Amino acid sequence: MSIRVEIGIDCADPVRLAPFWARALGYSVGQLGDDGTYLDLRPAKRGQPVIYFQRVPEVKRVKNRLHLDLWTRQPDREVTRLVALGASSVGDPIEDASGNWWQVMSDPEGNEFCVCREHR
Repeated sequence: MSIRVEIGIDCADPVRLAPFWARALGYSVGQLGDDGTYLDLRPAKRGQPVIYFQRVPEVKRVKNRLHLDLWTRQPDREVTRLVALGASSVGDPIEDASGNWWQVMSDPEGNEFCVCREHR
């Protein structure tokens, strides 16, 4: 059985937010839907999840219930790159007793995600 994964991100302005995530993930920006509500990102490789942005009228008020984790062997460099693209760091990096390291970030509309240190 084959399942296609799509991840939807609610936002105020898909046209403004999609380029940030396209550059962050190495995806390309698709076409805005006819009604102006949806905008897809096209994955660089077959089998990667489709990410789409959905225009919603309400503003974000609380922490996301679902977020993306971006894993990398060079998390400091990735945090710097993402900040240059328009993200913000949320608090200080966290390292737990097991050596797991992550930095909570927010995209230009305030949606949280994490940059995590890859151990391999």
